[in-house]
Order: sequence, then structure tokens, then C-alpha cells
Amino acid sequence: MFRHAICLLLIVAPLPAQKPRARELGISALIGGTPGTLDAITDVAGVEVGHTTLISGMGRLVVGKGPVRTGVTVIHPRGKRSNDPVFGAWFTLNGNGEMTGTTWLQESGILEGPVAITNTHSVGIVRDAILQWQVSRPGLQPWGLPVVAETYDGSLNDINGFHVKPQHVLAALDSATSGPVREGAVGGGTGMVCHQFKGGIGTSSRRLEARAGGYTVGVLVQCNYGARGDLRVAGVPVGQEIPDLLPFVASADTMSRRGARRCDGTRTSGSPASDIEQGSIIVVVATDAPLLPHQLKRLVTRVALGVGRTGGYGGNSSGDIFVTFSTANPRTAGDTGVARVEMLPNARMNPLFYATVQATEEAIVNALLAAETMTGSGRFSGVRVAAGPAHNGAQKVRAIARCGECG
Repeated sequence: MFRHAICLLLIVAPLPAQKPRARELGISALIGGTPGTLDAITDVAGVEVGHTTLISGMGRLVVGKGPVRTGVTVIHPRGKRSNDPVFGAWFTLNGNGEMTGTTWLQESGILEGPVAITNTHSVGIVRDAILQWQVSRPGLQPWGLPVVAETYDGSLNDINGFHVKPQHVLAALDSATSGPVREGAVGGGTGMVCHQFKGGIGTSSRRLEARAGGYTVGVLVQCNYGARGDLRVAGVPVGQEIPDLLPFVASADTMSRRGARRCDGTRTSGSPASDIEQGSIIVVVATDAPLLPHQLKRLVTRVALGVGRTGGYGGNSSGDIFVTFSTANPRTAGDTGVARVEMLPNARMNPLFYATVQATEEAIVNALLAAETMTGSGRFSGVRVAAGPAHNGAQKVRAIARCGECG
């Protein structure tokens, strides 16, 4: 076990280079399965991911001005230039959250257009911007019910300032690419907290053996859930080993967020802050396996097992909502007569179930590993959230980020 001391205050600046991921640290082997080439949702051919990250300001909250710690992330199932829908399905473990467009997705079994993730109070603007983008592009249908999901970033971000604007959504849609996916405090995950570490965007993938079809399952998460003591990585009770490094008020002002934990570990008088499981997680699962909508429903429910393996319990205040799609069976959604599709037999789905659980667990770990310590002033003035745990090969997990003095 080891500990490395570092205190990082994130402000407007170029994004840092990607830190070592679970695969480089030997965690993938402990979780199980074989990651794809990129170990990302973009290992599923055609999938593109785009982010717009908004980070500005520091100090005490001024609603409408900041500090700002938020953004939007988009996933194009067949790429931004395609107008070909995909088979899809969704599932909610606990519904204290929002994912628009799911009524028609459940009814039709068809996912039309991109999936987007943002903060709780920006769902409407993101949905409207996607429609603006969609109706202006040749070949795309002139109406839509976009799938937009959210998690709450008000502990670090000026969420009531409504800083996500249509141009930010359009930028994420248009800049989405295949290839490596940036993780951590980016896009919709910018202001998120996971197991009381800094959370955000994470991704991973699993490639099945040839005898199982050689299919790929890719997962992208926006994690903003969980109590510290519940966190597990590859079965190791990491959260119990790191009882410190908890979020705290990085301000010398004792009137700021009364009852909350201070940087010296004490609390001011007032109601104590709750450390119970709360928050949300959105998970997007992509696969190239030829699955029909009812089979995708079976697949997406297995996401809950991956969340559970890392310590998520679907608490009362948690919005745990998952969506999946298959890029197989192209050009079968149009009104062109009898559609002929391929379907994997149910008896051959077990490897896909395993892959989904494994990729979900690793995507959450990657989000924790990639995120940097962040100070914000959303609903709680001066809250600072430490970066997450890391592994030393196969040794027990310990933290690599620790904050020092009050801001």
C-alpha cells in the first residue's frame, strides 16, 4: 500500500493527459474478461463520443455566474453522419432521476439518434438542442424524442445558473469521434462525485472469445453515486481502507455549509452531513451482437450487477438508469417492407451478460482513476472532492490524491 500527497485546484485550463487506467494498472485481469483494443465504448464499430466541458470561476457561489463545473456528453450509436436507427432498450434500477425518450424506446424497441448525458437541470436544454441539430441535418427524420439522461452536480457546480447552452450541446454532437474516450471530470461528468471521491465519465469494453461469437460490449458511465464505505474494486473493500479523503468544505469561513466536514476533519455546529448512499449513475451499453429489443432488455438489466459489484445499492435518492443498443441489423428500422434480421439465440447470451457486468465495473473504476481533485462552490460553498483510488499492480488499493490546506 502507498499514499502520494497532492493537492490540485482545477480551474479553466487545458485538460490534463490521461492518467493510467484500470487496464494499465492490472485491474482488468482482476475484474475478468478481455478488454477491447481501446477498452472503451468506441470499440464497438461506428460508436462516437463527444464532450463539452465547462469549468470556470472559483470562490463563493453567485447563481448565474458560477463557479461552473458541468458539461454534456453525447454518444452516437452509428456515428454522427448516420441516420440509421438501432435496436435498443432501457432499464431503471432506481428511478430518482431522468432519462427522456424512454417511453417510445420501450414501445418501439428502436433508438433514434444520439444519447446525451448532462446535469439534472440541463436535461431540457440538451434535449431541445439535439432536436435543433437533428431536424437541420439532411436525411434525418424531421421530429424526434431524444434520449437525454442526468445526474446531479450541484455540490460542485452552480447548477441553478443553467450554464449548459445549445451551442455546447451542438459542439459535443459535431465533435464526437471514434477512438479513445476522455474520462473523469469531462463532459456531463465534470461536476460529479462517486463514492465520495471525484467521479465523472468512465468507459470500458469486453471482447468475447471467437467461440462465443467474437462480439464486443462497450460501456460508458456517468457515475455520481455511492457511500465511501461501500466502494469495492475487484472485490477489495477499498472504501473501508480509505475512511479519510472525504469531501469537505475548503473554506475557513465556519458559517459556510454549517454541519459539514471541514478540511481538518472537524464539523461545525449544525446538522451533520449525511454519508449514506445517495446520488445517481447513468450507464450506456453498446454491442455489435445481433440482439433484438427484448434481448437488449435482458442485457441492460445486468448493468445493475456491475454497479452492485462496485458498491452501489440503488438507494432511495439515487437515479440508476441504463440504456443499451445494438449496431447489428443495419437498415431494418425503415418502412421498406418485411425486415429480415439476425438474432443470437438466448442460450448464447451468457458471455454477453458477463461482459456487460465486467465492463460496467471497470468503467466505474476508470472514472475514479481519471478524475482529478476538484473544488467548486455549487450548492455548498467551497466543497473540495478528492481524486480517487489507485492500485499498485495487484496490491491492495490505496489513495493517490490527498488535499492539504483549506482554500
